[in-house]
Amino acid sequence: MTQTAPDLFGYKQHWAQRFGIAPELPMSRTEMDQLGWDSCDIILVTGDAYVDHPSFGMAVIGRTLEAQGFRVGIISQPDWQSATDFRALGQPNLFFGVTGGNMDSMVNRYTSDKKIRSNDAYTPDGEGGKRPDRAVNVYSHRCREAYKNVAVVIGGIEASLRRMAHYDYWSDKVRKSVLMDSKADLLVYGNAERQIVEIAHRLAQGETVAELKGIRGTVHFVKQIPADWTEKVSTSIDQPGTINPPVNPYQEEPDCDKKPTLSGTDKVIEFTRHIPNKQRSQTVIRLPDYEAVKDDPILYAHASRVMHGETNPGNARPLIQRHGSRQIWINPPPIPLTTKEMDGVFDRPYSRLPHTQYGSANIPAFEMIQHSVNIMRGCFGGCTFCSITEHEGRIIQSRSEDSIIKEVEAIRDTSPNFTGHISDLGGPTANMYRLACKDKKIEASCRLPSCVFPGICPNLDTNHSSLIKLYRRARALPGIKKIFIASGLRYDLAVESPEYVKELVQHHVGGYLKIAPEHTESGPLSKMMKPGMGTYDRFKQMFDKYSKEAGKEQYLIPYFIAAHPGTKDTDMLNLALWLKRNDFRADQVQAFLPSPMSIATAMYHSGKNTLKKVSRKADDMPIPKSIKQRRIHKAFLRYHDPKNWPMLREALNKMGRSDLIGNGKKHLIPSFQPKGTEPASFGKGKKFKTKYTTVIKNSKRKSKVKTKNSR
Repeated sequence: MTQTAPDLFGYKQHWAQRFGIAPELPMSRTEMDQLGWDSCDIILVTGDAYVDHPSFGMAVIGRTLEAQGFRVGIISQPDWQSATDFRALGQPNLFFGVTGGNMDSMVNRYTSDKKIRSNDAYTPDGEGGKRPDRAVNVYSHRCREAYKNVAVVIGGIEASLRRMAHYDYWSDKVRKSVLMDSKADLLVYGNAERQIVEIAHRLAQGETVAELKGIRGTVHFVKQIPADWTEKVSTSIDQPGTINPPVNPYQEEPDCDKKPTLSGTDKVIEFTRHIPNKQRSQTVIRLPDYEAVKDDPILYAHASRVMHGETNPGNARPLIQRHGSRQIWINPPPIPLTTKEMDGVFDRPYSRLPHTQYGSANIPAFEMIQHSVNIMRGCFGGCTFCSITEHEGRIIQSRSEDSIIKEVEAIRDTSPNFTGHISDLGGPTANMYRLACKDKKIEASCRLPSCVFPGICPNLDTNHSSLIKLYRRARALPGIKKIFIASGLRYDLAVESPEYVKELVQHHVGGYLKIAPEHTESGPLSKMMKPGMGTYDRFKQMFDKYSKEAGKEQYLIPYFIAAHPGTKDTDMLNLALWLKRNDFRADQVQAFLPSPMSIATAMYHSGKNTLKKVSRKADDMPIPKSIKQRRIHKAFLRYHDPKNWPMLREALNKMGRSDLIGNGKKHLIPSFQPKGTEPASFGKGKKFKTKYTTVIKNSKRKSKVKTKNSR
């Protein structure tokens, strides 16, 4: 059944639209006075510096609400030690909207080994320590302290990934839904335009926040299940039985005449489809209680699998989960925005600059993206370690070509330091623009977690012609010297369109192109849901061919992950040997960080492969958890660093691969230790970075390439 939603810009504007458009959303009472405002209808609280640019979530939400006629103020990076800063703009008429910022506050503040970062890219001059741990919780409490009776709505990536009971890497335990811990009234997950606009209009019309039930993309409290709803316990979907690896991990299967025999408390997932459509639309799935999953990793893995099976807006059912004496109701994901609505969101009158109160301060994240253009949202790749699908969804939402070109022209004509170079024309992925399922009915009923793993789905349209046309039109604009593509490229899709690869390589690469095979070995790759290296080799051949045709010397920079669930020491050794054979040297390495709610995090916590049916009797999978093993995995990626050689010699001897220690070309590391090099320590005090690997082609170019944090 096709799901529809009201036109995002079809609501009657709130009366305050008479005040017009603000040059930038106010952050002080003085600015409010200049605009003629006596109060704000909505106040947005964020852990980031306020940059009025469509790559910053609070700017997008603020400008979208402004278009609805509401007066929106911003409280940016407040002092959380008291409620004083939260009273700076007065009491909002409708609600506080709270977010930790563009990044999860814990990922923003800590490396994968839980060491505090010294800087923050979303803060003026990169200063660290300007936001608290679990910023959504802290900010929500302070909003409540400032104005007790004002509604508090939480959202953004931090709230989105913590909408249900979730494993928290930093405390090494399962925590409650952030809606519980923050004591907020309502949680908005995913890209929030639809939800937040409906919330604002309904509150403005006199409804209370407690009456806002059933809005897609929101989580709220319920006392009991409504009388006209049917409850389905998740363990009736996740049926106990024998372990038979499914062909499609989340595809629903018809019931069999023979039901599996119950086996104690074993729980495996076997989705069933025999629910009449009418009944299905009024069915809520009960997940195991928080108190159950917090002490039982297998039940946690079960809940994770069921949740990931209910993420398609076309067929998702609500979920309910008890936390002590209270229950949270998780509504299905929001309906994706249409192209017209996406244009409306991105065509708002953004200044595209940091707020003037920051003066000449440098905001690193802004410097990186100020001349980039977001052309789409979502990702159907389904990589298990990534949070894009859980947040933005797998349905691609694309802007029109005219809207994108209009933004490129605006950058050219208004940016004070534009030099003719667009730094990126992309989004969560570089090349999923306008790609979708060929059949809307299939798309609405599909439960596959990925459209490209283990291979590209035959129902997926991989035609890159719209993107090629966009690239060519954009680079032909007067005043545009070069358009780079810096977003993550799905090279397994790109190879389906040689014309696209040629366009990309010959016109949009600046010497280096970063891609992410993540690993070379099938064990970890299958747990990541990433393609094998054969696809990488195909893409590299095309890349080299088109570079040569254009007379350009260009290089691929592959990224790799250390310590991902499913990775053995031998896998990392084989990856190191591949790097050496191909004369690559890793500069910076990304170590797996278990982000809340991801599939790989469920693997990390449970020790089981959650892409297959989960039971207590299922084989354990390798999980590199100890600091020593994680450091060894990193050391294999940096086999060329003399500081790692003592550690690697010890590891290779234990693995029975002392044949790789020596001073010849066939050896991975030498048998000698250069003077002045300090051996790497296994001590707990030693920490390592959590950045994507940057690799340098050693034979020709030796300059290092700096990379930004990702995921």
